Amino acid sequence: MSGITVTVKLFAAYQEAYRVPELVLEFPENTAVKEVRDRLLSEHPQLAQLRDITRFGVNLQFVEPDTILQDGDEVVLIPPVSGG
Repeated sequence: MSGITVTVKLFAAYQEAYRVPELVLEFPENTAVKEVRDRLLSEHPQLAQLRDITRFGVNLQFVEPDTILQDGDEVVLIPPVSGG
């Protein structure tokens, strides 16, 4: 079974949890972008409150959670931010 590799850019709480600005992760083909979020939440359960409020970007475009990823995509998980 072949897979895909994506670069995940981390911001705000995601970056604080992982202590790095990006990750390179492998997934099976036909993986939806929401599955990237779910993997990160399973690795860092303290981020669970972000499950329903994280937006998704793929290759500099906002996308829906069920968007299927392609090999080499750049994924951005965008949690809400505060401040001004």
